[in-house]
Amino acid sequence: MSIVEEIALRQGIRLGILIFGFIAGLAYAVFFCHRSASPLKTIVKSIPMSAFAVAVAISFGSGAVVLALVLSAFGDFALSRNGQRAFLAGLVSFALAHIVYALFFWQRSDGALADPVILISLAVFALSTEFWLRPYTGRLKWPVRVYVVLISLMGATALGVSSNVLVVTGALMFMASDTLLAMQLFRMAADAPQQRLVSIALWCLYFVGQFLIVSGVGWYTPLF
Repeated sequence: MSIVEEIALRQGIRLGILIFGFIAGLAYAVFFCHRSASPLKTIVKSIPMSAFAVAVAISFGSGAVVLALVLSAFGDFALSRNGQRAFLAGLVSFALAHIVYALFFWQRSDGALADPVILISLAVFALSTEFWLRPYTGRLKWPVRVYVVLISLMGATALGVSSNVLVVTGALMFMASDTLLAMQLFRMAADAPQQRLVSIALWCLYFVGQFLIVSGVGWYTPLF
């Protein structure tokens, strides 16, 4: 097999895996995200980020993005289960994914990170959680505080890659999904009528946000 044929094969496989991930992500949004924990829900939720990670790896893409996606897939697996231990495992996994993304974005920064408006806006967001979130987190207040700092750092470093609209949009959608999840877990009653809508919205923000990040920096050139 020639180099050109191998590249064409890998690109074909990449496309197939991405489509598979999209199908799983859509199925989760429509049928599973608003339902209680089950083995099938865990399997379906774990597929999209795993598929994206394989697609990036098979195309010789960024190792940092692959690692962040693998950590995200494990976080999805953990958060699809019940119990505080599963929640903490998911929280740690996503926190590590944010650290990996932040370091990766920092390396690709084009200097926009120095913009004081960006930094002040993210600082205000982080500090605001002390009023609308922290009082409701109970014994998890410090893990949640650390997580807020990390997602803000990830957002700040992504905004530093201002020339890549896909990355900036994806990171902001990722942050928005985390914010909705925090509101759902700590500020909404389990039987609140808006639970289903919020579950669908936060999954769509998370899934599309991750795909945009992958599309923007998963490979040496943007996917589109």
